[in-house]
Amino acid sequence: MRFYTGPMSRSKVSFLSHRIIVATAGVALIAAQPQSASAWGNQGHQMINRLAASQLPADVPAFLRSAAAVEEIEYLGPEPDRWRSRAEPELDAAQAPEHFIDLELAEKLAPLPHQRFDYMAKAYAAGDPPNKIGLLPWEADEVWERLKSAMRNYRELKAAGKDTAPVEQAVIFYAGWLGHYVGDGSQPLHTTVQYNGWIGPDPNGYTTEHQIHWQFESVFVSANIHLPEVEAKMAPVRAIDGDMFDAFMSYLWKTHSYVDEVYQLDKDGGFTGTGSAASRAFTAERLAAGASMLRDMIYTAWIESAQPVPERNAAK
Repeated sequence: MRFYTGPMSRSKVSFLSHRIIVATAGVALIAAQPQSASAWGNQGHQMINRLAASQLPADVPAFLRSAAAVEEIEYLGPEPDRWRSRAEPELDAAQAPEHFIDLELAEKLAPLPHQRFDYMAKAYAAGDPPNKIGLLPWEADEVWERLKSAMRNYRELKAAGKDTAPVEQAVIFYAGWLGHYVGDGSQPLHTTVQYNGWIGPDPNGYTTEHQIHWQFESVFVSANIHLPEVEAKMAPVRAIDGDMFDAFMSYLWKTHSYVDEVYQLDKDGGFTGTGSAASRAFTAERLAAGASMLRDMIYTAWIESAQPVPERNAAK
């Protein structure tokens, strides 16, 4: 999550306080207060999590598909944004970069290491602090691995005839927590240096004002986008093949390909008021992409949790 209160540097933006502003149709932005710019806002994140949880295949354990689990996973969609408060400044500063990645900067470090600290060392060596580039794919992959680990523990306890209630709660929490970062990854402005007003050469005449991010993902979504139209655009369920970090990076690059479209829709007035048919369809599709990816990551974690654990390298 990033904060926008005007033409401020990213370093200053990263440390502003979190204020929750409920955005509904016809409600004006309150200019005198700092505004949070969490990807999709509460409503968008909750839609992504609810749709993902409610569309899990039947071979996923019943506890994870229950109405109570779906409700909890939905609630947890905005959870990492609730950790943005000046009451917890160390937490705020440490986890802020986990909500985005500027792929234009990350591309210079390719191939990207899969492990967080290897990436951080490579970024520092190149002169680009990792908190400037972003940590989104590492956070998403690590939370997904937590989910897979908890699911493996669930399988072991169930096979042994032991109480699974505590680990069920862990699985539900990890699934909901994961949803936030997957949702962030479906918002094009969370993948680019052009995250809140165009910078540098601007041949297309895109907005340079620091309003597009919040206007698109929170105000417009809250006023115009609803669960049924997002659900209608979701892809069929699938298990994700290959390495999850690589799959998530492909997902982010796909999202990044829509950066110009966001700015063009904004230029055409697509995120003002009720917008246009094109802007509403585009926004619903991006939310659906997040819900589909989250559902498939949860499903893949369940499938892979059945695999035997590789032996630990004795040299370490």
